[in-house]
Amino acid sequence: MSDLRTRPTADLYSSPIHLPTWLEDNAHRLIPPVNNQQIWSHSDLICTVVGGPNQRTDFHDDPFEEYFHQFKGNASILIADRGKFERIVLREGDVFLMPPHVRHSPQRTEAGSLCTVIERSRPLGVIDAFEWYCANCGELVTRLQVQLSSIVEDLPRTYAKFYDSTPTERTCLSCGAVHPGRDWASWLDLCAQKFPTLQT
Repeated sequence: MSDLRTRPTADLYSSPIHLPTWLEDNAHRLIPPVNNQQIWSHSDLICTVVGGPNQRTDFHDDPFEEYFHQFKGNASILIADRGKFERIVLREGDVFLMPPHVRHSPQRTEAGSLCTVIERSRPLGVIDAFEWYCANCGELVTRLQVQLSSIVEDLPRTYAKFYDSTPTERTCLSCGAVHPGRDWASWLDLCAQKFPTLQT
């Protein structure tokens, strides 16, 4: 007979969850400004549902793979690589596996869109990073590293460090353009002008 003190808690290994009911209960968390909610806490896999609309300018450097299942509506993922940007389109029903360390920025323009994102929990010492790039020339502006323990809590704090920085700190050393910070619409508009392949 197992020791009750070592048995898993209900928030980790529970009865099957009826996803439509879970979505209804958490609908208020899947809209701005939060947009995401983790299904199980303290698990080896970080299973998160992300809702739209949610557009961003940061690019995630994840040390592990990420699995995307776009199960409602459409979305896309911007990829930053060697001074250029590309777009991966996620249509409703698509699944996609992101390789580790590929700099990526999910873009969810459709209100009510929903995506499951599954990642690995980070052992102590395994570091994530978030990067912001210049929309004018594509060069790196800022890189912030973080020991990620809670996606829901740690990401907003990391974003705030960049968005609350001064214009001087957000100035591209390559071309002198200033990153607009929280003004994601201006960044995406300029990026689309400078990198026409991003237009869909």
